[in-house]
Amino acid sequence: HQPLAIKQLPTALAGKTLMQISDMHVGNRFDYKYLISSLQKAQTFQPDYVVYTGDYISYQDDKQLLQLKEVLGSAVKGRLGTAAILGNHDYGIAWSQQTVADKVIQELSSVGITVLRNEARNFNGLNIIGLDDYWGTNFKPQPVFQNLDHTKAHLVLCHNPDVCDLPIWSDYQGWILAGHTHGGQCKAPFLTPPMLPVKNKKYSAGVIDLEDGRSLYINRALGHLWQVRFNVRPEITVFHLETA
Repeated sequence: HQPLAIKQLPTALAGKTLMQISDMHVGNRFDYKYLISSLQKAQTFQPDYVVYTGDYISYQDDKQLLQLKEVLGSAVKGRLGTAAILGNHDYGIAWSQQTVADKVIQELSSVGITVLRNEARNFNGLNIIGLDDYWGTNFKPQPVFQNLDHTKAHLVLCHNPDVCDLPIWSDYQGWILAGHTHGGQCKAPFLTPPMLPVKNKKYSAGVIDLEDGRSLYINRALGHLWQVRFNVRPEITVFHLETA
């Protein structure tokens, strides 16, 4: 559970909840029934908003799309809005298969999850900006930050936190929710995880102040690429919205 203070948040949204689910990695590397059980538990929180921040599958072949369909039968959806972005694994082998990404989008859309691809959409007073994956084939973030209406409450979804260091943000100030790192999955106490798939190694997990008016939250992931974790627990985050 985390507080999430957002500028220009409508009074009616103060106290509402926003749930982040990231990096499920549905596939053959672990028993994905664990994901179904976790999502069913998450449904009991009855969140107002739900955001999914990428990597729904660990793609090997189209069997993973059938597995994803089964898992999404227990998808958590928000009472006021549900949004998603893609991660690198959703682009298939070598992050280059647009047809795989299209099929993942189709599965998400079929259960009422809105996929944002370098675009913004207003969900009952909260303007959610969704960036496509940095390593995928459709990363075109610059236009979405042009002419932002700063009288609105904004929130950015971005799978790979390395994007925070790119010169694309214009005058955006606010929260960015990311995933991708899994928190390193294994971490010795007081040390940086030895394996992080990011250039900027300070981007591991949790709250990071970017010191320019932006704040980053990195979810530790619900699933995993390999079924091993140490000192990095799987996570579903529940944010409690506040007015900044």
